[in-house]
Amino acid sequence: MEFFCYHRDRPDSLALRRELLEEHWSYMDRYAKEMTARGPTLTGHGGAPTGSVHILDLPDPAAARAFAFDEPGYQAGVYRDVLLRRWHNLLGRTMWDFPGGPSGGNRYLVLGLGTGQAADLAVPPGTGDLIAYGPLLSDDGTAWLGTAALLRAPDPDTAGAVLTRDRYATVEVHDWQFGGRPS
Repeated sequence: MEFFCYHRDRPDSLALRRELLEEHWSYMDRYAKEMTARGPTLTGHGGAPTGSVHILDLPDPAAARAFAFDEPGYQAGVYRDVLLRRWHNLLGRTMWDFPGGPSGGNRYLVLGLGTGQAADLAVPPGTGDLIAYGPLLSDDGTAWLGTAALLRAPDPDTAGAVLTRDRYATVEVHDWQFGGRPS
């Protein structure tokens, strides 16, 4: 089962986040085989972290909750909240398989939180800059709750246009970068 996990940083937690960085990476190293995508959201391109995105394949919702809430930054109080949802990988690849590679261009997380009838259930045409894309689902996978996308785009407005905005209660666009332990 695939899951989308977004830890949002608590205000004024940057020093604690940096202090726990090696613990965070070591924790994530344990899930390397399960990862589809990962990386921080930022205040601007290359700015301070504002959150941490992880998309991974785990056995069940209990394993996903353990992943999200046992994470060292969560345990220490770095994050103000966690969005954890079932997810479906419509691209069928990991971020490491993205033809555009890990750098070059602006990268974004686009998060649409849904209301009502499901929207954007198919990969949009002409979007070769998608890194990850899929619906956010209920724990049992039956109810559509929104859509999440990681993509390369020239600016936040272009990134946000990947979703049909009027079909969502809210659409958030965050600067994002490929994550993981530096080589």
